[in-house]
Amino acid sequence: MNGKLLANYSGNPLECGTDEAGRGCLAGPVTAAAVILPNHFKNTLLKDSKQLSATHRFQLKPIIEDESVSYGISHIFQEEIDVINVLNASILGMHKAIAQLNPTPGFIIVDGNRFKPYKNINHQTIIKGDSKFLSIAAASVLAKTYRDLYMETIHEEFPMYNWKQNKGYPTKEHREAIKKYGITKYHRKSFRLLPEQLKFQF
Repeated sequence: MNGKLLANYSGNPLECGTDEAGRGCLAGPVTAAAVILPNHFKNTLLKDSKQLSATHRFQLKPIIEDESVSYGISHIFQEEIDVINVLNASILGMHKAIAQLNPTPGFIIVDGNRFKPYKNINHQTIIKGDSKFLSIAAASVLAKTYRDLYMETIHEEFPMYNWKQNKGYPTKEHREAIKKYGITKYHRKSFRLLPEQLKFQF
């Protein structure tokens, strides 16, 4: 139930929520989403995407897309993550997702405690915001589902890493595959890919 999730933080009817997925992964992009929900939006299933099953996230995806005022999605890929670091990549992704919104939001609420100002729009960072506000929860669902779909696509190219299942996270299976097969063009070379960080041939 989402009885504890609030519809709006600022009172601005064009408030957007933004969140990202994939910061802790060893491979693939950081994916960010931004969502403006109508003030009347209600959904008893919607909550922080980490507390939802994959089935429920994919049930919510078209509902959010159809019923939102506007939404944006952005992937920041591993090459850029390696250059600017994953925190900056996450913020850049959120900025790029917000830039897709039409109309332009009047206020931004951000999951977490780190953000950089976007244009001249006021913002507020909110720790565990995805479990407090509907628009951030909606953004977390879109970020997670779009990223999962991307990882399932590149799984077909490198099935030995089982990204269809682990989505690039540092599972034991994923790290064993890195140890056995080395790394791919999708791996983040700036990350600690193995506990002992073996030397790879790039």
